[in-house]
Amino acid sequence: MSILAPAPRVLVADDQLDVLQALRLLFSDAGLAGEFVTSPAAVIDRLTPGAYELLLMDLNYARDTTSGREGLDLLAHVRRLDDELPVVVMTGWGTIETAVEAMRRGARSFVQKPWNNDALLDIVTREIREAEAARRRDAQHQRDEREARLIQRALLPAPHRRAGPFTIGARWQPAGGFGGDCYDILPSDDRTLALTIADIAGKGLPAALLMSTLQASVRAFAADAADPSRICTTVNRLLCRNMPSGRFATFACLHLDPASSTVRYSLAGHNPPLLLRTSGDRMRLDCGGTVLGVFEDALYDGASVPLAPGDVLVLFTDGIVEAVNPTGEEYGDDRLWAIVERTSRRSPDEIVDAVFSDVDAFARDGLQDDATVVVVQVS
Repeated sequence: MSILAPAPRVLVADDQLDVLQALRLLFSDAGLAGEFVTSPAAVIDRLTPGAYELLLMDLNYARDTTSGREGLDLLAHVRRLDDELPVVVMTGWGTIETAVEAMRRGARSFVQKPWNNDALLDIVTREIREAEAARRRDAQHQRDEREARLIQRALLPAPHRRAGPFTIGARWQPAGGFGGDCYDILPSDDRTLALTIADIAGKGLPAALLMSTLQASVRAFAADAADPSRICTTVNRLLCRNMPSGRFATFACLHLDPASSTVRYSLAGHNPPLLLRTSGDRMRLDCGGTVLGVFEDALYDGASVPLAPGDVLVLFTDGIVEAVNPTGEEYGDDRLWAIVERTSRRSPDEIVDAVFSDVDAFARDGLQDDATVVVVQVS
């Protein structure tokens, strides 16, 4: 047994009763469920999001004027109440300019009075059909985005990890639904812990897709005890063959060795990680080479640094230090150093939270770029 779809609901507004009666008969014969009102106030009173499939409205309601001002004001109000509702305006032969202005302000189409019944029905049914198709596309797009966000978040490791003397805390905050930032924590064959952080140039879904390619490449090479500089070189060659023109990635690869309490590392154009010694001395890990995905023959240097109990290592993306306040001033490295020094005796998770809280308070209007922080504390 088939179930008939409900008749499309159309709200019609016109102050001429003979016009409303003619439209009532026309819509009834065409299988449209019409509701008919005579004033802008009545439209506003009845209009709630999703109540109707279309609004057909006259532009003139005061009989002593043909300016269309009432209709344009009503259209603006309708757009505030329900921005997705298709609106078709009716106008006389002499006020086409007003109809054009209405379309600039959000009307989908217009009908000239006196109208042709077939032409009017064609316009109304077309706009209803196209709006329904757009809603289906939007719903599918929202479902796809939701699934993609879940998948991207699932690819990230647990934000808290402990290995030997190293305790790790991390936080990943995309500027929108998707992120071009990424971090990873991977056990290596030689019992070291591979720690990576990366930032794809750009934001949104394209950056997220490129990031998944980078992450898969890194995971393929980082778990075999390869030196960080060799990982940078290998991944760069792979990305150069697949990266779209004009795109690149910054990247940092570190191997934490619990047995010797050292870190081996190499950078590919990434912000140098900050190392705050328990003595209070500062150090930047700045050995490496250029960004990934541009120069296929690029080589990357590496270095090794001993770590001591109480040392704090901070990896971050430029969404942190390039956050700006309302006057356009950047957060910068100095503020990052300062907050890390003030919180260095706390847990890595607490240090990460303190950094984001400080950046959020500075930026005030919110972060405009993806932001990631990873903190390693040595015990």
